[in-house]
Amino acid sequence: MTDAEAHMMQLFCELHSEMPRQGPGGAAYTRQAFTMLTGLPPHAEVLDVGCGPGAQTLTLAALETGAITAVDNHAPYLAELRTAAEQQGLADRIRTAKQDMTALDFPAASFDLIWSEGAIYIMGFEAGLRAWRPLLRAGGFLAVTEATWLEPDPPAELAAFWGEGYPGMQNVEAALATVRAAGYRPLGHFTLPDSSWWTDYYTPLEARLAAFESHYQGDESARQISDMERREIALFRKYARYYGYVFYLMRLEP
Repeated sequence: MTDAEAHMMQLFCELHSEMPRQGPGGAAYTRQAFTMLTGLPPHAEVLDVGCGPGAQTLTLAALETGAITAVDNHAPYLAELRTAAEQQGLADRIRTAKQDMTALDFPAASFDLIWSEGAIYIMGFEAGLRAWRPLLRAGGFLAVTEATWLEPDPPAELAAFWGEGYPGMQNVEAALATVRAAGYRPLGHFTLPDSSWWTDYYTPLEARLAAFESHYQGDESARQISDMERREIALFRKYARYYGYVFYLMRLEP
């Protein structure tokens, strides 16, 4: 990573620090997804990939009695999660590990369930499904949220933005075909409502931007980050019906 890239990453993480979530979601949707995993063994071993500050990790710990290993490559997020876990009396069941999701260092067949909210896009949907598959035990489960086209023919400015930001975005039918091709059986899916983007993500992020811009006035990297964030928020406000996050639940085929 160059010095410029490191600076950009530092600024991005600073803007997003101590946010309730690092992407769309909510405890109610984590719980809804979990109830769809029929057949999960008691005291399941869980891996939460790209956990961020761990809002969904804490929700999972209230639903599942097994150990949860939460992985992220940003140490301050893991520190936030450890503090919250201690405060909630969950430190004995939530372990954290600073790792790159593209090169997870765990033995094969270590987990009954892999969970990932708002993070698999970093690798790409298909790449993540295939890379994490060996970490699951026979008949293991995978639950992920993925940015998904909800309607055909998105407006040109929206298609151009996501064509640059996430060119691999698919519609639901294509995503389910990807799930099957990667060796999983789909168990169900549902779209997160628009409110899941605003309540704990875009609204607090938008509130931070003015102070961030003022503090880093004259910093070109900060301006680029701020412009990108404002553009993304504006596009969702205008075109939310065309895309969203979909929760996909699946099970490893025998």
